Amino acid sequence: MADELRDLKIAILATDGVEQVELERPRQAVHDAGGTTQLLSIDSGEIQAMNSDLEPADTFGVDREVGDASVDEFDGLLLPGGTCNPDRLRMDDDAIAFVRAFVTSGKPVAAICHGPWTLVEADVVRGRRITSFPSLRTDLRNAGADVVDEQVCVDDNIITSRNPDDLDAFCDAIVREFSAVHAS
Repeated sequence: MADELRDLKIAILATDGVEQVELERPRQAVHDAGGTTQLLSIDSGEIQAMNSDLEPADTFGVDREVGDASVDEFDGLLLPGGTCNPDRLRMDDDAIAFVRAFVTSGKPVAAICHGPWTLVEADVVRGRRITSFPSLRTDLRNAGADVVDEQVCVDDNIITSRNPDDLDAFCDAIVREFSAVHAS
C-alpha cells in the first residue's frame, strides 16, 4: 500500500468506549495508503478508547462533532467497534443521520465488530449481506440483514468484519474499497 488513497478523506465516527485497535489499525491503513482521516464524535474534546471493552486505553482528540460534518466532505466512513461505542452512537440523532446519509450516498462505509449496530439503528441493513461480532447477529437479522460469518463481507458500499482477529483482512478490504472512489 502506498498511494491508493491519495487525496481521499475518510471520516471515522467513534465515541467513548471505542475498541482502540479497531480505531488505530484501520486509521493507520488509510494513512499508509496516502489517505487522511478525521475523527468525528458526538461531543468535542477527547474520547476514551478501551482494550477488550474492559481496560481503559488511550484517549483520542476529536477533530469535529458529527453534527457539524457533511457527507460531501468525505470519501468514506469507518465505524470501529467496542461494545459501548456504537451503543452510544445509536442514541445520537446526528450520528445516525450522518451514517444513514453516508450509506445512501453510495460512498463506502466500513464497520467492524460491534460497529454494525450503528448501521442497524440507521435502518440501512435490510436486504444487505453483513457480518459482525456474534452477539449482534440476531439484531442484524431482525433488521432485515442477510447475516454471514466471514472475515470480511462486502455488499455494494458496505464493508463489514467480525472482530479484531480479522483486522488484516478488514484493513486490506477498506483500502481496496475506499480506493474505488478514485475510479468513480
